[in-house]
Amino acid sequence: MENEQRIGFTLNGERVRARVAARQHLGDLLRLEFGLTGVHLGCEHGVCGACTIRVDGRAVRACLMLAVQADGAAVETIEGLTESGEIADLQDAFHRRNALQCGYCTPGMLVTAAELLAETPRPSREAIREAVGGNYCRCTGYHAIVDAIAATAETRIAATAEARVAASVEPAEAGR
Repeated sequence: MENEQRIGFTLNGERVRARVAARQHLGDLLRLEFGLTGVHLGCEHGVCGACTIRVDGRAVRACLMLAVQADGAAVETIEGLTESGEIADLQDAFHRRNALQCGYCTPGMLVTAAELLAETPRPSREAIREAVGGNYCRCTGYHAIVDAIAATAETRIAATAEARVAASVEPAEAGR
């Protein structure tokens, strides 16, 4: 390859190395070299959101980022987020609410939703719509997607509240 560079980064928790062309996009590297086909390349202009991944904890479009820019970074794809269990509740909500149909947009939608919920644990429906507005879905009309994300937020908040109550009861019972 002309203008090839060696890079190393953490991919879904595992340290990897690759030789990449200076102008190769990260999405192409992830799909072609590492077989991570959940990174969908739709528009290749950054507007559809199908290629959304996490780099150093932030959602980015893999079609707009050069692979050389990932050198030293922590990269997480839908495969890694799924394997870690981090988004299991979100995936379940998408399934239960029929928030996916053809599935093409789903990986990018889930990464975007995960970032939203990490930053805003109880987003309004308007905030959810705005967050996923950069991810195109031609099948669902977004209502089910918004419902799934809102339901996940409420479930997480309820679980956190229950955990706090349980934690406050345990010390009181220990003193008896």
